[in-house]
Amino acid sequence: MIFKRVLFFLPILVMSVFPSWADGGYCDDVLEHGIVCRTIDMGRDYEGDVVCTLVKRPAPEVSDIGVLYIHGFNDYFFQTEMADLFNAGGYNFYALDLRKHGRSLRYWQRHCNMRDISEFYADIDTATAIMAEEGCRKIVLLAHSTGGLIASLYCNDRRDNLKVDALILNSPFLELNMGWFMRKVAMPVVAAISGIVPDMTIPQGVSTGYGESLLRSYHGEWDYDTDKKCLVSPDVSAGWVGGIYRGQKRIRQGLDIPCPVMVMYSDSSVVSDEWIPEMQRMDAVLNVKDIAEYGPRLGKTVDMVRVNDGMHDLLCSAPSVRKAVYKKIFEWLRNNKAMRCYANL
Repeated sequence: MIFKRVLFFLPILVMSVFPSWADGGYCDDVLEHGIVCRTIDMGRDYEGDVVCTLVKRPAPEVSDIGVLYIHGFNDYFFQTEMADLFNAGGYNFYALDLRKHGRSLRYWQRHCNMRDISEFYADIDTATAIMAEEGCRKIVLLAHSTGGLIASLYCNDRRDNLKVDALILNSPFLELNMGWFMRKVAMPVVAAISGIVPDMTIPQGVSTGYGESLLRSYHGEWDYDTDKKCLVSPDVSAGWVGGIYRGQKRIRQGLDIPCPVMVMYSDSSVVSDEWIPEMQRMDAVLNVKDIAEYGPRLGKTVDMVRVNDGMHDLLCSAPSVRKAVYKKIFEWLRNNKAMRCYANL
């Protein structure tokens, strides 16, 4: 009798001690507001154990459509407004902190490190598989900056069995915003030796201007963890440079992404080492002319959308700009035959 009672209460005891087991490994996220996260073991690589982190909040009513957001370089998911608006539109919202970024960075790893962009494919495969298991029959992939480069190559390379129905790119990192010498000489040289000295450090700039344009404590309206999204961009490795260089070279040659693509970007760029007000209405990271040139090469069905007064992360721009960007996103999805979905914005 005692043994039977123990068996009866054992599942309850386990769920109370390990609450994440009760919901597929999810636990409350630091963002709160009903957002949960799930840390996923992705095995080992050249730096040791690797994880990625899936963040989610389901739509308030049952939905079979999901949005998966992928952040940029030196970045992670922190914009609860994004989850709010997609949930309000009837979408299950998910965000993926890629390996070695944000929630997924471990103390033994170099921030954002990689040697080839394809290293991130397993993270996206895992996230989309979980979304499908949780009832998402249609998946929208929304990616920003370096995440946009990764997502573009992913959708191209997985085209024979792609689980993504639509791709939305927010200021994708399709080309280096550097002068001729850096693009044509320095970067190719670093890429060439990256296979020999992948861990060699390549210094980044020391500008804090873009971070200041975002953070509420400076000139912006956003609060986030500056250990996960540093005010000064972290140095990168030669391996990272090689991976980016090869990926962008493929973009220039042209891809064949099978799903519909929308590329969104600011109407102008600005360059400054110090913060200036223009950083909050122009792209202070990329040259928008590069996006306009290479975006159409991503596939056969690409819609290019230029956003007036947009900053680099369009979804962190001024409220009126963000409202226009979200409106365009929902209109595009609503009119997208591949999605056959209806947003409520």
